[in-house]
Amino acid sequence: MFGYVRPDVPYMYIKDKVLYKAMYCGLCKSIAKSSGTMARLGLTYDMAFASALLHNIAGIDVEINNEHCIIHPFVKVGVAKPDELSISLGALNTAMAYYKMTDDILDGDGGKVKRAVFAKGYKKCKKLYPEIDAIVARQMKALGKFESENSSSIDMVADTFAIMLQDVTTFILKDKANEYTNRLFYNLGKWIYLIDAVDDYDKDIKKNNFNVFYNAFKKKDKTELVETTADLKFIFNSIFYDMSESLSKIEFKFNHDLTDNIILRGIPRVTNEILGQIKCKRNKNFKI
Repeated sequence: MFGYVRPDVPYMYIKDKVLYKAMYCGLCKSIAKSSGTMARLGLTYDMAFASALLHNIAGIDVEINNEHCIIHPFVKVGVAKPDELSISLGALNTAMAYYKMTDDILDGDGGKVKRAVFAKGYKKCKKLYPEIDAIVARQMKALGKFESENSSSIDMVADTFAIMLQDVTTFILKDKANEYTNRLFYNLGKWIYLIDAVDDYDKDIKKNNFNVFYNAFKKKDKTELVETTADLKFIFNSIFYDMSESLSKIEFKFNHDLTDNIILRGIPRVTNEILGQIKCKRNKNFKI
């Protein structure tokens, strides 16, 4: 469920590339503060986007300094200084990575060694932000229940991940959260879950893992799912519309070219890549 939230790079302004990289590097350092050094291995661009978006909504300006880091020991790079918001997102990143690895283990995809590496960091972030861990744990438990029942309800299954992202960001934004931020993050969470289910469709069938789209439509492979299921594009187009509408109602404190690029261009582009069966690069290969 990670690595899908990406910008439409050819249409990014240079200033936004600089900001995005700085937010990414800043989140790396924020993860170290909330969860320890090893938890940095779970860093995703998804959370860098969330950091940029939430800082803008909350009206919290970021301080960017040129620094060395583990990945860039010889050349200084722009790094957003960790603050309370980014550190809480670092905890969320670790908690979600830990539960994802737990889910992989249950699916027979391995992950015990990876989870062991994250165990110490997870305990630290859970102690520091018990509210965030409680939200993630509650919704992952609800998702697990639907999986054990082999549910075919797309909305009910995706709702678990959507509510998780909505509730966590509401907790982080506090009094800055409103109806439109809730709707935006709800639909973003729904999209992440569903696009992952499409992307993993063939793998899930082969391994006999839970996939809500297979249960709903019973198509033999992803090609047939995409080509013969009219409801699929309707589902994603509805999500895009709701995100766009919510975005237009949110009051931003700073320039929002970067987050507009990701929400209005990057997410639809990734969706078209996956629905068009063009190989979609996960975040481990994604560079800007």
